[in-house]
Amino acid sequence: MQVVTLSLSQLFAPMLGVFAAMYLLAPTFAVARLWARVAIFIVVWLVVARYLEWRVFTTVLPASGTWYQVGWIWFCLFVELLTFTDQFILYLTFLRRTDRRSEADQHERRLRGLPDHELPSVDVFIPTYDESFEVLEKTITGALCLDYPNFQVWVLDDGRRPWLKELCEHKGAGYLTRSDNLNAKAGNINHALTMTHGEFFAIFDADFVPQRNFLMRTMGFFADPKIGIVQIPHAFYNEDPMQANLGLHRGLPDEQRFFFDSIMPARDGWDGAFCCGSNSVTRRAALRAIGDSLPTQSITEDILLTLVLLRKGYVTRYLCEPLAIGLAPESLGAFFVQRQRWARGAIQTLYLAAGPLGPGLSVMHRLLFFPTHWLSLGLRALMVVLVPIVFMWTGLAPVVDVTPESVFYYLFPAIVALNGGISWFAPHAHFPLAAQVSATIQSFKILPTVLGTLVKPKGHAFRVTPKGAAARRATYAAEIFWPSAALMALTVVGLVLNTIPEWRVIDHPAALPMVAFWSVVNIVVLFFVCMTSLQARMRRSEERFDVDESVLIHGEAGELLSGRMSNISLSGAGVLLDPGIDCPRSGEPLRVHIMQVGWIDAMVVQQRGQFVGMQFKLPQSLERDLLIRKLFTVARLRENCAIAWSVNRTMLKSIWSMAAPLPQIETSGAKPAAPSPAERLPAESLVIRPQRRIADLAHLAGARSLHPTSFTRTRP
Repeated sequence: MQVVTLSLSQLFAPMLGVFAAMYLLAPTFAVARLWARVAIFIVVWLVVARYLEWRVFTTVLPASGTWYQVGWIWFCLFVELLTFTDQFILYLTFLRRTDRRSEADQHERRLRGLPDHELPSVDVFIPTYDESFEVLEKTITGALCLDYPNFQVWVLDDGRRPWLKELCEHKGAGYLTRSDNLNAKAGNINHALTMTHGEFFAIFDADFVPQRNFLMRTMGFFADPKIGIVQIPHAFYNEDPMQANLGLHRGLPDEQRFFFDSIMPARDGWDGAFCCGSNSVTRRAALRAIGDSLPTQSITEDILLTLVLLRKGYVTRYLCEPLAIGLAPESLGAFFVQRQRWARGAIQTLYLAAGPLGPGLSVMHRLLFFPTHWLSLGLRALMVVLVPIVFMWTGLAPVVDVTPESVFYYLFPAIVALNGGISWFAPHAHFPLAAQVSATIQSFKILPTVLGTLVKPKGHAFRVTPKGAAARRATYAAEIFWPSAALMALTVVGLVLNTIPEWRVIDHPAALPMVAFWSVVNIVVLFFVCMTSLQARMRRSEERFDVDESVLIHGEAGELLSGRMSNISLSGAGVLLDPGIDCPRSGEPLRVHIMQVGWIDAMVVQQRGQFVGMQFKLPQSLERDLLIRKLFTVARLRENCAIAWSVNRTMLKSIWSMAAPLPQIETSGAKPAAPSPAERLPAESLVIRPQRRIADLAHLAGARSLHPTSFTRTRP
């Protein structure tokens, strides 16, 4: 039957039927039920198979013409098949799923009921190279606040900085250096393993602050002897580049939520979760089975460690619970350093006997660890943009014998099925428009990295992701902005030219509406890419958290003020004073009493009505440690309840109100000054053992959990 002979109702029937099945019927099924997951899987891939049959036999095999015309058609099909392969593996992964929070509850109750001496010992490693004081201070203090009786904190300093040594001695953390920086982070941890003796070791990157109950929630899983690693998601308290540069922090979850909230629980169902470096705990006995050290053949030693242990019968268990919070990449430059390292490390595993192609793995584990995503991501996103441009400017078509009717009849149902299925499996984590923008941004850097690593897998240096002030120095990503702007201009001009009969390049007028729709979508995506490449102005050096608690203030003259704090950071707070209180003037010094912290010196920097913005004067002190404990060691993350439709609407709505952000950084808030980064300790092994000098923070926070009940008229 020729599609052109179908009536309008017949033409739209497949797409409407798939839409009803995916978006109306499927949401009534519980994703936890196996039969529902299998049913969605079957429906989606039957629709995709229908499309692929048409795609191959109707739009590719009949192709004829010059070698480059036929070659272009086959290359487009290859990219599409690579994308479908990646999607098929993802759907296979989604057939299983775990939620281990109730299991963690049981383990925590059991551990808290044991005597302290019966709990296994844990070494907490914080590997660092060049991270700043503002980053490391939070992580070290937070690690020392863990409510687990048998652990030691070790800072592994490959930067050999005297100021960090002094900071560790002051706080009571252990401090380790080595004589060289061989094998980067993996080598740093391997050296620490020779200097420590805990039964387990936890790893936190320099910017990740563990929550107080991290070890109590994770250590219980090791009661199962086959568990070699327990991994926790990466959660962030700041905005990633897309959220910040598009002004969508409250409307768009961070870019990694889809992986950590949906993909990793599904991989865990197949015993295919993997170590992500930070926020993990490893059984040292399992490590002894592979040589008592982390593998160093890949720059992503974490995923390779999982593969090596898997072959020895040890599984990586995943608990989807935000038990550590850290910094998302604070600029596109930092984002690309991180993603290029991940992509390069994943490709390197293809050349290793311990990788997914080596012996000793099941078929499903080979599929799960094969880097299909990195191979397809950049190529697919770039082709989506380039194909209509090539067609409009050269007339080189990606397909043959395609009509608008056949697109509605075959292509659109497949698109609706694939996106609808993923939205059902991951209802609050998959956002098609945002995902397309992110993939397009990454294609400019990830694709060259993947291709380069395929040709030359070895000899690539380990680059540390810039964090803190080092990451925020960036202005805008010129290598992303200008190519994106050029592609957008080529799309717009090509579209305009092909609407003028005298200049039209496309020989098939019926194809113009399809190309126009495709081009408009690409223009929107490229616009967001351009905006994301501009570094947003950062007004604060410290992230502020929303709170709602009472606060007491002593004014300059000794008067007592009261109100409610609405937000707070290490550098300041916003307070809404009670009605009838005379607000302090801008520049007036204050003393603020914060629950669980105590009295802090501050100064008024902003005043609007009853709202007062204040800046803290908070050098290194017990109060500063208590404030870090209060802000960063208990989860203060907002629950993600966003849905794809609302995110897409918010992104599109933002186009009309978006202004180009200025590449400027403004910081505020007093904080301790870090010594010159040029200072270095001798290149030798240095061991300073932990002293646990701030172990009484929990007791002090409890004693200061309430405001004072009596005051004097003089300032305290």
